Amino acid sequence: MFIHSKDPLESVGGTETPEDVYLNRRKWLRAAGFAVGAGVLGGGGYLGWRSYRGSDEAVIQSGRSVGNETVEIAPEAPQLSYEEQLLTSYPATRDERFTYGRYETERAEAARYTNFYEFSSTKLTWRYIDDFNPYPWEITIDGLCRNQTKLDLADFQKLYADDMVERQYRHRCVETWAMAVPWTGVPLANIIKAADPLPEATHVRFVSFMRPDEAPQQQTDEYPWPYVEGMTLAEATNELTLLATGIYGQPLLKQHGAPIRTVVPWKYGFKSAKSIQRIEFVNREPGTFWTTLMPEAYPFESNVEPDVPRPWPQNSERMLGTGEILPTQLYNGYGDYVAKLYPA
Repeated sequence: MFIHSKDPLESVGGTETPEDVYLNRRKWLRAAGFAVGAGVLGGGGYLGWRSYRGSDEAVIQSGRSVGNETVEIAPEAPQLSYEEQLLTSYPATRDERFTYGRYETERAEAARYTNFYEFSSTKLTWRYIDDFNPYPWEITIDGLCRNQTKLDLADFQKLYADDMVERQYRHRCVETWAMAVPWTGVPLANIIKAADPLPEATHVRFVSFMRPDEAPQQQTDEYPWPYVEGMTLAEATNELTLLATGIYGQPLLKQHGAPIRTVVPWKYGFKSAKSIQRIEFVNREPGTFWTTLMPEAYPFESNVEPDVPRPWPQNSERMLGTGEILPTQLYNGYGDYVAKLYPA
C-alpha cells in the first residue's frame, strides 16, 4: 500500500540528484573498479504503513496488499500479528530538545527518494523492494562485551519501551540532498550500556542483512556485501545516536531501512546503516562498505563538513520536496553535541 495518493513516478519537482553529480559518483565507482548496476529487478512499489485513529478504536492497516485490497485488522482481535505488536510502540514521546530549524520534509518525498544499494543504485528503491521481508527480525549484539544477546525485534521494542523517543533530526546525504524527518528509536547508548562492553572495545560495527534472493543487487559481486558500517564507541554512545525502528510516528518503511537502523545525524547519511542484523563490539576501526570502495572519498569518520569536499563540493545542500538550497552546517548543525569528540 502507498502512504500517499501521488503517483510516485511523477516528476518530483526538481528534487532529483543533479545529473552531473549522479554521473560523477558512477565515474568514481568505475575508477575504483566497481560498476554501478542498474538494479532493474523486482515488482511494484511498497511504501508501507498507515494508521487511522477513530473516536472509539484504532484500525490498523497491515500494509500488505492483496490484489487491489488491503487487509484491515481491528486491534481488539484475540491475537495481534507480529506487525501489529510492533505498532504498539508508536507514536513515541517527542524529545522536545530537538527541532529542525526548517520545514519538515513531506513523508511522500522522503519515501520515494532513498538510497539503498542492496536493491537499486537509483533513488526509486520502493520499486525493487517488494520481495524483502523484514518481519520477523532478529538482532544479535556480541563481540567484546559481557552481555552478548540475541533479540527478536518485538522483544527488543518491549524491553526498551520506556526508552523509545521521537526526535526531529536533519539528515544530510553526501550527494548534497537533505531532508528533515522525525525518527523513532532508542538512544544507542542505552543498548550499549546493557551490553556492557569490555575495556578493550574501542569501536562498534554494524552489519546489515545478506539475502540475495530478496535484494537484487546482492546477486552481483560489484560491492562488498553485506553492508557494514561503524563508529567509535564514543560516537556510538553520544546522546544523538539512535537505533531507530520508526519514522513519522510509524514503523520504518522498507526503503528507510526497516525494521531497525542507526541514525547518526551529524554524519553523512551513508554512515547510518540500514536493516541491521548484528551489532558487534571490536577493538579496532572496522572496514566499512563505502570506505572499502573509496577510502579517499568516504573516510571512516565522514562527518558533515562544508569545507571538506568529497567527490564533489559540500558547502550547500538541497532540501527534498522544496528544492530549497541551504548552506551546509558543520556537523550538520549539531556541533554543541559532538564537537568535543573531534578536538582540533
